[in-house]
Amino acid sequence: MLVYARIFRFFLLISLIIGLNTFSSQAQSAAEEEALAKTYLQKQEYDKASSIYNKLASNNQQFVTIYPDYLKTLMALKNYKEAEKLVKKAIKKNPEIPAFTIDLGVVQLASGDKKAADKTFDKTIDQAKPNTILPVAQAFEQNRLYDYAEKTYLQGRKLSKKETDYTGQLMQLYAYQRQSEKLIAEILNIVRENPEQLLLAQNMLQNSLREEKEFEALEKILLTNVQQNPDKNVYSELLIWVYTQRKDFFSALVQAKSLDKRTKGGGEKVMELGAISLKNKDYESAIEAYSYVIKEYRNSPYYGYARERLIKAREEQVRNTFPVDLAKIRTLIAEYQSLLDEIGKNGRTAEVMKNMASLHAFYLDEKDKAIALLQEVINTPRVNQDLVAEAKISLGDIYLLRGEPWEATLLYSQVEKSHKETPIGHEAKLRNAKLNYYKGDFQLAQEHLDILKLATSREIANDAMDLSLLITDNTGLDSSTAALKEYAATELLIFQNKLPEAQQQLDNILRKYPQHSLTDDIFFLKAKVHLKTGNYQDAIQDLTKITDNPQYDVLSDDAFFLLATIYEEQVKDPEKAKQLYNDLIVKYPGSIFTVDARKRFRKLRGDTVN
Repeated sequence: MLVYARIFRFFLLISLIIGLNTFSSQAQSAAEEEALAKTYLQKQEYDKASSIYNKLASNNQQFVTIYPDYLKTLMALKNYKEAEKLVKKAIKKNPEIPAFTIDLGVVQLASGDKKAADKTFDKTIDQAKPNTILPVAQAFEQNRLYDYAEKTYLQGRKLSKKETDYTGQLMQLYAYQRQSEKLIAEILNIVRENPEQLLLAQNMLQNSLREEKEFEALEKILLTNVQQNPDKNVYSELLIWVYTQRKDFFSALVQAKSLDKRTKGGGEKVMELGAISLKNKDYESAIEAYSYVIKEYRNSPYYGYARERLIKAREEQVRNTFPVDLAKIRTLIAEYQSLLDEIGKNGRTAEVMKNMASLHAFYLDEKDKAIALLQEVINTPRVNQDLVAEAKISLGDIYLLRGEPWEATLLYSQVEKSHKETPIGHEAKLRNAKLNYYKGDFQLAQEHLDILKLATSREIANDAMDLSLLITDNTGLDSSTAALKEYAATELLIFQNKLPEAQQQLDNILRKYPQHSLTDDIFFLKAKVHLKTGNYQDAIQDLTKITDNPQYDVLSDDAFFLLATIYEEQVKDPEKAKQLYNDLIVKYPGSIFTVDARKRFRKLRGDTVN
């Protein structure tokens, strides 16, 4: 008996080994067939792929893995009858997976039976439970059925009885579909319930709203909400943000002051808005902002800073109103001196001294006073080192004014070394590049500019790119550098405020080098010099020579924009300005000036938000 038992176990072991080998062989064969079918699918040989998948679908273990590709194959073949059978089989095997039911609706929709598809989709949504809302909605999104995805999220909100549920998903959905009205509604929904989400709301709006009419719609809604819910400060903050995005700083300031009074905010928001207005050259709004803080918060930490910023805003306004009124320059210096007398010379007021120095040097030709003030800044104990660097750059500028380029480059280089890879260091490097350009050493200037093109500051990178292109375009193998050297020397004259000499030199270059590639640059520079001296009609004539000549295509959009602003701001001819802004928008839709031109055009046309 023992012998028979051993023989039985031996044959049983052999059978098991044979069975395992057979199973392994079958599994390997099935995997190979699946891979082959996938290859046929990728090659769009759908009939061959379908034949293999049809065979594999009878294997319960392989069904789940081959299902998506088999369904793709049948849909590609427009074999909707077999596709429906396949999906229903999947539903029967896994009734708890809603994606299969949505697949059924997709097949019905593709076959032309929209009524059946709608019924299937609606039933899927109606039967969704709180824990299946997300997978159902995501399945709809994967099939680009965005309306049904929206319905699913809203159904989930109904089930949970929470108005803020699925807000994030709906915002993403509406942003993708460019449904700005619904997106705005969801954003207001989330900030109403959770004001801490304001930054998220702003980022979402900034990435989603592109058209002016979309911002206008948001503004109207926010104005209504501010009026109806004065206790909800988040609406006011969002409205301030909208006005700032639209560069309507006056309206933003009105809201900021109202919010500040309501919340006793200490003037912080108004100060921020003043800085933004000043940076964007809206001097009146900046002046109004700083004046408000000075009046309302005389004993606050912002008082001294607001006084200094107020004078700075007035200074920028005077500097950019041509011709510059020297009497106003002296008034500004007196206001700065009054501030120093009140607060004293220290680290806090070092910037005041730096600003005074610039006015003394560049407008009153009082270079020695300017140098003495800047030396005080540099030697002031515990002063911010960035401000020291800025003072050194200003001091270098004054030495350049005095015709001492060697002293200037020493100071610029000191800042380059002490502030490597920072905006201030890049500014110093740009000054060195311009200095070499003024001297006619274009190769050395280009070496500096090649580095600055990669600067993190967009303004510095753009300035570097513009100067680099000017040098490159006029120092090629077939081009003499003589004209560019004279042109660069003329730019130094302008920097030194020797405007009559500069105009004469520009006219000389035009006579000596007729039809030179620099001609449009010369006309543009002549126009800017005329602007500085208040000769607006002469500036218009020079700019028109560019806009009326098709060969001057590089600076045409620049000329159109500057010409339009002269008619708008100096000549006070809004109709002509409006025409020029419109010409710019139509002829140069890709110009960097187009957005600003469109806003100015609409303002002149009298567009308002009702």
